[in-house]
Amino acid sequence: MSSELIKDLLFNTALLLIISIVYNLFFIRFNSRKKWVEVVLGLFLGGVGMLLMMNTVSFANGIIFDTRSVLISVSGLFLGYIPTIIATLLISIYRIYLGGGGALTGVLVTVTSALIGLIWYKYRLQKILKKQNQIWPELYLFGLLVHIAMLVCMLTLPNQQGMVALQAITLPVLIIYPLGSLLLCLVMIQGLKNREAEKNLRQSRENYKHLYYEYQKKESLLRSLLDSLPDLVFYKDKECVYLGCNKAFEGFAGKTMDELVGLTDFDIFDLEMATLFRKMDLIMMNEKKSRRNEEIVTYPDGREVYLETLKTPYYDHNGQILGLIGVSRDITDRKKTEAEIIYLGQHDALTGLHNRSFYEKERKRLDHPDYLPLSLIIGDINGLKLINDAFGHGEGDKLLISIAKIMEDCAREQDVLVRTGGDEFVMLLPQTSYRQAGALVEKLKIACDEGYKLENELIITSISLGYATKTREHQLFEKTFKLAEESMYRKKLLEYKSFHSAIMDSIKTTLFEKSNETEEHAERMADLAKQLGRVLGLDQEELVSLELVATLHDIGKISIDSKLLKKNSPLTEAEWAEIKKHPEVGYRIAQTVPELRKISEYILCHHERWDGKGYPQGLKGEEIPLLARILAIVDAYDAMTQDRSYRRAMSQEDAIAELQCHAGSQFDPTLVAVFIDDVIEKNSNAGD
Repeated sequence: MSSELIKDLLFNTALLLIISIVYNLFFIRFNSRKKWVEVVLGLFLGGVGMLLMMNTVSFANGIIFDTRSVLISVSGLFLGYIPTIIATLLISIYRIYLGGGGALTGVLVTVTSALIGLIWYKYRLQKILKKQNQIWPELYLFGLLVHIAMLVCMLTLPNQQGMVALQAITLPVLIIYPLGSLLLCLVMIQGLKNREAEKNLRQSRENYKHLYYEYQKKESLLRSLLDSLPDLVFYKDKECVYLGCNKAFEGFAGKTMDELVGLTDFDIFDLEMATLFRKMDLIMMNEKKSRRNEEIVTYPDGREVYLETLKTPYYDHNGQILGLIGVSRDITDRKKTEAEIIYLGQHDALTGLHNRSFYEKERKRLDHPDYLPLSLIIGDINGLKLINDAFGHGEGDKLLISIAKIMEDCAREQDVLVRTGGDEFVMLLPQTSYRQAGALVEKLKIACDEGYKLENELIITSISLGYATKTREHQLFEKTFKLAEESMYRKKLLEYKSFHSAIMDSIKTTLFEKSNETEEHAERMADLAKQLGRVLGLDQEELVSLELVATLHDIGKISIDSKLLKKNSPLTEAEWAEIKKHPEVGYRIAQTVPELRKISEYILCHHERWDGKGYPQGLKGEEIPLLARILAIVDAYDAMTQDRSYRRAMSQEDAIAELQCHAGSQFDPTLVAVFIDDVIEKNSNAGD
C-alpha cells in the first residue's frame, strides 16, 4: 500500500470534510424542504463532486479515485431525492466528460452510492435520528457497504484493469472511506442536531449543553484527522488572521496553535513572504473561488521547500465570506524531479553542454536581424573512434569532456555552445563578425594544442574547426551552416594524417610499455616474416604489409589491463577470455586508420589455427589468410627462442622440434617446412 496513495486519499477525504463544514455553515440554516433550496443544494453538491474529481488519486488510462462516493451516499442518506438525483446527474456528466477507461465505471459507482444512500434515507434515517447514542456502528456499516459496492464496480473496468485497481486501492478504500463516511455522517447529524438545539435552546439548557459537548467530541475527531495529515491545514478569518491549524502547520510555522491564533502572516514570516501570502489570500476572497498556488517558503530551521496550496473560501448563511481554509502540500521532490527532467531535456549528460534539441530552439531564436552578423563555428573531434577502440570509451569520454571544457572556457556569455552529436560541437555567435569568429577559432586551436588538465591528467586534444558568418537578413542560415561545415571538413583533411600518426605512435608506445612484447621482438618478427615471404615469392606490396602486421599484430592488447598481460601465473577462464578479445579490438583499431585498413584482416586472424581450433572465428586450413599463417609461425618461433620473465629461451633445435610437432594442427605444415629449410637452416649456415 503506497504511502503516496494514502496521502492522496486522506487529502481528498479532508477536502470533502472541509467542504462539509462550509455546507453546515450555510445550507443547514435553510429550510431544506423548500424545492428551490433542494435544487440549489443539488447543484452545490454536484459542484463539490466536481471539485473532488479535480483532486483525485489517478491511475493509468483515465482511472481515478476520489471521495464522491462518500459525498453522494451521505447526500442520499440525509438530503433525500431531489438534491441527490441532481448531484448524481451533474457528477456523472462531468465524469463522462473527463473520459478515460474508468468513465463508465465511475458513473456506475456514483449511481450505486446514490441508490444505497436513498434506500437508507427511506427506511433508516428517522430511526437513526431518534437514537440518542451508539449510532456510529450503523453509520460505519453504511459507509462500508457503499464502498464494498464501489469495489465490486471496479470489476467492470476493461482489460484486467479492474483487478490491478483493486489490488492497489482495496485496503486504503476499506480503511479510509468508511471512516470518511462515518465522520461526514456525524457532521451532518451534528448539524441537524444543532439546528434542532437552536429551536429548543430556551426550553432546555441541559439539552443545549449535551449537544455542545457532543459537537466538541465530533470536532475533536475532525481535529484528530486533520492532525494526522502530513499536509499543512490552516484557516483564517476575512482579515487574514489565523483562527486555527493542524499539527503539521505548527511545525512549519514554529509555533503552537494557541500561539498562532490571532496572528497574521506578517507576524510569522518575513515581509516579502507575508506580502505574497496576503496578496494571494485577497485575490482568492475577491474572486470567491478556490485557488491553487505554488510557492517557495522557508521553515524555521532554514529549509527551503516548495508548497502547493489550495485555498477555499467559506461563507456565512448570507453568503458573506467569513474567511478561508487552506491545505498545503510539500512538493519539493516533485519540483526537483521536474527540474532534472527539464535539464536533461536540454543538456548533454556527459559534457553538461546544451544538446541538439536546445540548439534547434536557439538557432530559430538567433536567426533574426537583431543578432546579425550571426557567426557559426562547427567542430569535429579528431580520432575519437580510434581512441575509443584503442584505449576504451573511458578515454574517449575524457577527450570529449576536455574539449567541451576548452570550448566552454573560450566561449563568451552570449554565445550558445552545443554538443550536437557524438564528436560534433556547434557554437552560435550572435552579433559576431567573420573576423571575430576567426579570432575565436584561433583561440580554440591554441587551447587544444596545449591540451586540458582533467583530474590531474593532461589530455591531448585535437578538433577540426570551421566557421562562417551570416551577414544579411535574406541569407539562409542553412547555407551559412553548410559553408562552416565545408570549412571544417577541409581543415579535417589537412589535420587528419598528422593527428592519426601521433595517436598511432602513442598506441605503439603504450603497447610496448604494457605487455611483454618489445620493439625488438616486433623487428625480429618483421625480418623473419619478410625472409619467409621472399622465399614464397610475395610481391613488394605484400612484403610491406607483412612487415607492418608483424609490428602491429598485437595492437589490440592496448585495451587489456597491463597487470593481466604481465601475469606470470596461469590465467583464469575469465582472464583468458579477456586476452582472446585482442584480435577483434586490433581489427577495429586498424579499420579506423586508412593506412592500416589493408592489414586489419591479418590482425584479426593471427591467432587462428590450421585445425580450426583457433580464435576468434575458428577458421581452418587455407581459409586463414596466407600472411596471418606466416605471422603465426614466426611469432611462435621468436617467442620460443627468446628469454621471457617466466621461462628461459629454447634452443633452436627444440624450437624447430616444437614447430614440427604442431605442424598440421596449429600451423600450416607446408609453411613450417619451408620456414625451417629455407629460413632457419639458411640463417644457421650463413652464421657458420
